[in-house]
Amino acid sequence: MKTLVSCVLQKHERRIMGKLTISLLAAVLVGLAGLVACNDKDKDEQQSNASKAVAGQQTATQKPAEKADADEGEEGEEGPATPAAVAAEKPAPQQPPGKQFAYNFDNDTPGQLPAKFHSAKTGGGTQEKWTVTADPTAPSKPNVVAQTSTDQTDYRFPLLISDEGSFQDLDLSVKFKPVSGSVDRAGGLVFRLRDPNNYYIVRANALENNYRLYHVVNGRRSQFAGANLKVTSGEWHELRVETVGNKITCYYDGNKKIEATDDTFKDAGKIGLWTKADSVTHFDDLKVTAK
Repeated sequence: MKTLVSCVLQKHERRIMGKLTISLLAAVLVGLAGLVACNDKDKDEQQSNASKAVAGQQTATQKPAEKADADEGEEGEEGPATPAAVAAEKPAPQQPPGKQFAYNFDNDTPGQLPAKFHSAKTGGGTQEKWTVTADPTAPSKPNVVAQTSTDQTDYRFPLLISDEGSFQDLDLSVKFKPVSGSVDRAGGLVFRLRDPNNYYIVRANALENNYRLYHVVNGRRSQFAGANLKVTSGEWHELRVETVGNKITCYYDGNKKIEATDDTFKDAGKIGLWTKADSVTHFDDLKVTAK
């Protein structure tokens, strides 16, 4: 009898041990499976992160080609260390508040410079070429004044300077039409000009679609304000600038786009028109009022 009970107990014990062994083996297998899964997940995450890093590098280095903005980042000075020599400006009387001059070029002789203006240039390249010409699209027909030289020297700024007066605080405006140019296609207003190497300039560029305000000191220009906007070639636009003390406000097609302060040129100076490089640009209805 005892032998029978002993045999039964031994069989029961073996069954229990078998079940425990199976449970332990199952637990070990589950643990191993979890460890493998974690390792796979870590590898996947590492590969994903590596892929993202590579993709980021490709995005940074493979941006679609576009025309570089030659004036971006020009908060520092730009231009030759030694400026080209320029002729001294003949003095012009400072105008009292309310005094106004307007130029539509309609009574000037085509093919020549407009009366009461002279041409000049900042920077290098060939001589500028300003001339009165007929334009059937002119805001005030029949004539406009145009800069027609197509010299592609990049740091070259043809100027057309008015000789009638000097202005400190002013309201200055002009209509302009960008016609052509592969290096630049721009037009601008010059004010508080001391000579062709020292002045303020606000200009719009149809190749870059922007509006920029600079001071030019000893032939080197520095941008200190600007805005990005659409400048359409072959169409007339209006540039306008107001100065009161050191405050400068610039408008494009009647909308205020730039407001800045600057103390580079505090005194009265001449006004004029500006282009860059190979820009062929038409101008009409230049107006200035002393404030």
